[in-house]
Amino acid sequence: MHGPASLGWLLVALCAATGAYCLLRMRSGVEEQRRAAGGEALMGFGMAAMAVPAAVFTPPAWAWPAYAVVFGAAGLRSLWALWAARSGRHHLHHLVGAAAMVYMAVVMAGSPAHAHGHGHGHGTSGTPVLTGALLLYFTGYVLLTGVRLIPVAAVTGAGAGPVPSPALPAGGGPAAGWGDRPELARVCRLSMAIGMLAMLLPL
Repeated sequence: MHGPASLGWLLVALCAATGAYCLLRMRSGVEEQRRAAGGEALMGFGMAAMAVPAAVFTPPAWAWPAYAVVFGAAGLRSLWALWAARSGRHHLHHLVGAAAMVYMAVVMAGSPAHAHGHGHGHGTSGTPVLTGALLLYFTGYVLLTGVRLIPVAAVTGAGAGPVPSPALPAGGGPAAGWGDRPELARVCRLSMAIGMLAMLLPL
């Protein structure tokens, strides 16, 4: 149990740190960025709470329905934003993430003997097809987001001349706030997608 518990605490730390960073991103001067960061902060803290090892804290029976309600509402909000914007892949990603949280909460609520069993060696009774679809989605998302982040690091370390800062908007205007930088938002979403994979694997 020591190994799985250690992994559980690492997952808690990753998700909590990501949630805290997303709270800081809510200081952005762009309303859309603030909304996205708020949803990601909720996701990060929710995942952190769900990943706390069972040996430390076993949630009450009402906790899992509460998770389902909260993230169901977050999913409806993302669905509305997706419909209103008619575009925006991050809205779709938020919707899938909220749906995954609702799914895990429902599975845990239906398996009281395995409550709080993410990453701790307990088997749960998720639907294999749905679990597999979510694993496929988040695996693809992690790989795609990682590939998109590689050129930024590669160009920065190349030393082949001046590189335009991603914080500078086109036209040479004033630098955007650090909370508006797209690569930071991608790192947050990448971290949570990795955490989601770790939580879905035991289902």
